[in-house]
Amino acid sequence: MNITVSSSVIIGEDSSSPLTANRPGYGTMRLTGEGIWGEPKNRQEALQILKKAIDLGVNYIDTADYYGPGVTNRLIAEALYPYPSDLIIGTKVGAKRGDDKSWNFFGKPEQLRESINLNLKELKQEQLSLVHFRLMPPGTEIFEESLSAMFEMQKEGKILHVGLSNVSREQLQTALKMSKIASVQNLYGYTQRTTLAGPMGGAGGEEILDLLEEHHIPLIPYFSLQTSLGKGQDKIEEMAKKYGISPAQMNVVWLLNKSPWILPIPGTTSLDHLEENLKAAETELGPDDMSYLG
Repeated sequence: MNITVSSSVIIGEDSSSPLTANRPGYGTMRLTGEGIWGEPKNRQEALQILKKAIDLGVNYIDTADYYGPGVTNRLIAEALYPYPSDLIIGTKVGAKRGDDKSWNFFGKPEQLRESINLNLKELKQEQLSLVHFRLMPPGTEIFEESLSAMFEMQKEGKILHVGLSNVSREQLQTALKMSKIASVQNLYGYTQRTTLAGPMGGAGGEEILDLLEEHHIPLIPYFSLQTSLGKGQDKIEEMAKKYGISPAQMNVVWLLNKSPWILPIPGTTSLDHLEENLKAAETELGPDDMSYLG
């Protein structure tokens, strides 16, 4: 099956080394075991999914050293190293898993440096193309100090582009005054556009999308399918029937049509669902359809 990815977005447009990412990309979080912990139930299938994603035109893969922990990074390296020249691997730092499977703040400058070095090792890279600094409590108190450490590692050559994750509008505005921000990962989907409580929740994309568009900064939404395929999706289901696709596919279509600066990264543990999600890139909604969906 050949899928032509219908559009792309520029990461780090105003930098000396911009990267072109095909839309949609692929998020690896679900390739781990249950609870985003441990090895996948079917390791070989997980490796096949990563390889198939590349075959189908994906060139942006999202990961983090705390998925597993370390599981998705190692899967990516095993499946795809040596990497295609146009592959963009975006990772995240700022969190760490406890032995009790808890999600913990790990965003002090020295902790960020430890995570960056770990990502470099696990991904077998000399430089990370894109690193999102995920903000978690109590990190808000040292946000500027921690972000400064990220920019320092960028100057050292460990990071090509610095991004943010789970940030408010005010925090984004602060960051933009400090240096260049290449991309932002916030929670965003059709029925979940604003802040979601809980250890795996976070700041929504609705509050910052206009600012990102103004500065030509991609929004890379996480949980775009998990939070959207529940209550409040009647219109998505209706539109999906109209176009003969699944509600999950229509949610990806809505994100792609919502803004040219949104880079969806739907994740899946199924080869069939991977193809379905990427196939969604071929569906274009008219103004009336988007107006109806809201």
